[in-house]
Amino acid sequence: MRMPTDSAGPSTAPSSASSLVGRRSVLAAAAGAGAAIALGTGTARATTADTSVSQGARPVHLTVTARPAAEAERLRLGQALRGSEFQPTGLYVPAGTPLSLTVQPYDDLLPTLWIGAWDYYGEIAEPRSYPLTAGANTVTDPHGGPVYLTLAGRGERAGVLVRSGAVPMPVFALGRTSEADYQQQLDTLTASPYVELHAPHTILTLTREGALLYRGEDHAALLGLVETIIDSHARISGLDGSRPVHRRKAGPYHFTEVSKVPAGVGAYATHGYNGFPRAYLDRATTVEGLRTRGWGLYHELGHLHQQFAYKPGGLTEVTVNIYSLAAQRTLKQPSNLLTVDATTGLTYFQSAQRKFGTAGLSYEKSFGAYEKLVPLRQLELAFGDDFWPRLHKLVREENPQSQYTENDKRYRALATCSSRVAGYDLTDFFVNTWAFPIDATGKAELAALNLPKPSVDPSTLSD
Repeated sequence: MRMPTDSAGPSTAPSSASSLVGRRSVLAAAAGAGAAIALGTGTARATTADTSVSQGARPVHLTVTARPAAEAERLRLGQALRGSEFQPTGLYVPAGTPLSLTVQPYDDLLPTLWIGAWDYYGEIAEPRSYPLTAGANTVTDPHGGPVYLTLAGRGERAGVLVRSGAVPMPVFALGRTSEADYQQQLDTLTASPYVELHAPHTILTLTREGALLYRGEDHAALLGLVETIIDSHARISGLDGSRPVHRRKAGPYHFTEVSKVPAGVGAYATHGYNGFPRAYLDRATTVEGLRTRGWGLYHELGHLHQQFAYKPGGLTEVTVNIYSLAAQRTLKQPSNLLTVDATTGLTYFQSAQRKFGTAGLSYEKSFGAYEKLVPLRQLELAFGDDFWPRLHKLVREENPQSQYTENDKRYRALATCSSRVAGYDLTDFFVNTWAFPIDATGKAELAALNLPKPSVDPSTLSD
């Protein structure tokens, strides 16, 4: 696994459109129902190949409903990465083709048009943005790509009439598209090199070639499974809507097929989306692959849920797997922490526990990647399945701030917030047993909580 070089916290991440993509951690090993854009009545999707709005098809009427901007949501949730704010249209515009549209700002807000696909390591790394004006607009993008809209606000609406220049993409929308209709789209809507799958919390963008690899899948079942995984991440994050601050992120998560990744990389996460190369699609776009071998997707989606307050650089690839393990439990898979090493015959719980008390023990240097995850699971085993949901809520409500360089502060926050949520003094657990790098300030902060020692030592527990 690679470590990120520029993770930004709630107080430091830039919010401009130009900074939507930044290099993020990668894994070494991926307009549906409920979408805010609605196709107007009388705008049925074309069903003949190479049909475009400019070739006689009826204009496409879209209504876009405003929702909070991605950066505002990141700040509310206390997360390190921004999620997607795209609202898909189901349209593709070819390179160099004038896209003609008319905008009606019903509530005095103007949308932004985006053209292109996310592909951080590719030749063209990100979509291009085009602010729209009221009335007639013509946009010509040099590269072409899928068409998206964004509208920042809280429920305001705008109308967009696409008059010419676009072609329909094959789209499977959960609850609205039958498998037979989707298969017909794949056979007839061949002008678009992209295909999308949509669900209330999901946009999955694939190349046509990638989509055809596994076209025989049950796509309703696949999207239902993705939604279940997203729900597992929301539940472990305490996003239960009990207060406005605990609402789920506005809009869906964006998973996209990318053209390339560095050698040894299976998938990655960055602002706005998760990227999966063609080689990972057997796990990201098949029901059985995603259900039984989808750790990479669970992990990368987890990066879009990580809270910054207790994520020092050394934990970027550790706290992310709080969410991966939650997905495994939801899908009734055996925990990765119970994998038995063929050489030692030990699980990660057992191999980690054998290191306790050894000379020079250091959490960051003495334990392997999965061993580092063990104490985070032990906190749940000791203090209940609601431990991490409660900790996420505490962080959202108090919104502690730190700069990217303040790793010591975030290690302290992990120990003190954990102790507060548990109701016990966890100094022995973090400092003495697991040898977390908690400095003198952190030890003093733990002592100042005046909490009792736990009756059961969490470090003795395992699944």
